[in-house]
Amino acid sequence: MRHPDWATRLAALLSAAETRPFDAHRWNCARFAMAAVEAVTGTRPRVHVLPDLAASADSAGFPRIAPAFARMGDVVLAPDPDRLGVVVDAGRAAFVGPRGLLRVPITDSTTAWRIG
Repeated sequence: MRHPDWATRLAALLSAAETRPFDAHRWNCARFAMAAVEAVTGTRPRVHVLPDLAASADSAGFPRIAPAFARMGDVVLAPDPDRLGVVVDAGRAAFVGPRGLLRVPITDSTTAWRIG
């Protein structure tokens, strides 16, 4: 279930993360995706750290969907290297980059999860 003001909460997260650089331990794609899920749903997901990102994301219990059907606030996985991000508008997703958020076409994603 999405929080009543999820769009405002997600926008605040994106604004705060806009120039926050990647840090392997403190700010990485998994932490960004979890923060986005918390912004959208109001609760922190329970995730098991597994051998790959897709399996770890699956452990949160959200249903997989085709990236073409992902909407704002859904989590996506892009390959080469594997990284989790969040859909920010129709057609684009944001990912943690070396100097802040990177926005890429959602068509670059291979998997998506419906959040809420």
